[in-house]
Amino acid sequence: MIGRLRSPALPAALALTLLCQRAEGQAFDRSQPPTLGPAPALSLPPIVERTLPNGLRVIVVRQTELPLVDLALVVRSGSEADPAGQAGMASLMASLLTDGAGSRSADAIAEQQAYLGVRLSSSASFDRTVVSLHAPTAVLDSALAIFADVALRPTFPNAEFDRAKQQRLTALLQTADRGPAVADRAFNTIVYGDAHPYGRPTAGVERSVETITRDAVAAFHGQQFRPDNAFLLVVGDVDVATISERLSRTFGQWRASGPAPSVAAASRIPDAAARRIYLVDKPGAAQSSFRIGGVGVPRSTDDYYALQVLNTVLGGAFTSRLNNNLRETNGYTYGAGSSFAMRREAGPFVARAEIVAAKSDSALLEFMKELAAIRERVPDDELAKAKQYLQLGLPSSFETTQDISAALSALALYGIPLTQPEEEVARIAAVTAEDVQRVARRYLDPARMAIVIVGDAAAIEASLRATGIAPVERRDIYGRPIIVPQ
Repeated sequence: MIGRLRSPALPAALALTLLCQRAEGQAFDRSQPPTLGPAPALSLPPIVERTLPNGLRVIVVRQTELPLVDLALVVRSGSEADPAGQAGMASLMASLLTDGAGSRSADAIAEQQAYLGVRLSSSASFDRTVVSLHAPTAVLDSALAIFADVALRPTFPNAEFDRAKQQRLTALLQTADRGPAVADRAFNTIVYGDAHPYGRPTAGVERSVETITRDAVAAFHGQQFRPDNAFLLVVGDVDVATISERLSRTFGQWRASGPAPSVAAASRIPDAAARRIYLVDKPGAAQSSFRIGGVGVPRSTDDYYALQVLNTVLGGAFTSRLNNNLRETNGYTYGAGSSFAMRREAGPFVARAEIVAAKSDSALLEFMKELAAIRERVPDDELAKAKQYLQLGLPSSFETTQDISAALSALALYGIPLTQPEEEVARIAAVTAEDVQRVARRYLDPARMAIVIVGDAAAIEASLRATGIAPVERRDIYGRPIIVPQ
């Protein structure tokens, strides 16, 4: 178990309720779920900020419950910064950071992690690249030396680059045989167009990865990894003054050269077209992969909390409408849900499920019914349930040092006050049924949603057309129109 906040999570609150009932001699009514108590207040440990002489912002959260520390170097560049024609550059670069750095080989880095009992990782998403370290405080100096090498001095050995590139190409070939992965990729391309960063997969596609060279990866790292394009978050059993001095030793000599990178202006997002079914053929598929939605909102939206409540009602929880309808009532799927991907720019809203092929037409009708119904006023009891679900689940998102690091790094990335989590219980409570209806009608228009279905076209196309929901158009596995030779 890693260092926890002291606010009780839902399971602990329920256990306490049941123990109290038992102590008082009350009989359990097993036909009803336990009555939930009020949402616990969330109080974060003190947050202290420092700036190193080279301009690197450092955020320190002291959490002394266990002798552990988590560090995350967050670089404000991810797949959005991939060079033209080289989609997959950021994620390939991130995958190579622990495969040789400073004077250490990949094997040496792995051996030293095992010897010290630390964990290093690196990854890239659309708008960030993160290098993370989880370590006991007793070995922090040694762990920081490896961490700094991996983040600042990767060597990108030719043999490791060739291996990673071949693995990426193999994985992309395998993706073409997985309906859910094809549906995700096709949906994003259809909604955003492949000229927009959000319309391209972060892993790239075969033709773009083929063009990436080892020298291009090294140059990309040099351009994007710089102290004025990053911040460092530290959470754990550390003294602010001591960790600041240690970080000055390991990161203080890091210098930027040349002009600071800027987020490239993304191409214009295509206007949402009238509703259409985009069918990607996967012959013989036993299930159909559904992705329905369009462009959503950025993380900076003022409607953040109203949208969180809306999505919880619609598809953000096991008891939400989509899952209750498609799984519990009709048995079309093992699970259905929805989400808003909130990024620097407006990420996608998507409702999704893997549907038994024979019920593709019936499931489509139910999907569209729920997407229309959410635009009407949510009943008070359903609203209260969704708000309580969010409020009672909040402490579990801040239980460990890693949880705190992940949550605060996202806030820092988007310029949101780091104390905002302490306000969330009240902000969720303030959301009204009118707020939910307003944002549903503003952001969710079923008449202009893209409906992407990956499945056996020979078995499902005719029945999908017969629903009358929308015209059907064939697309390839990349979401591109299929050109029929004349």
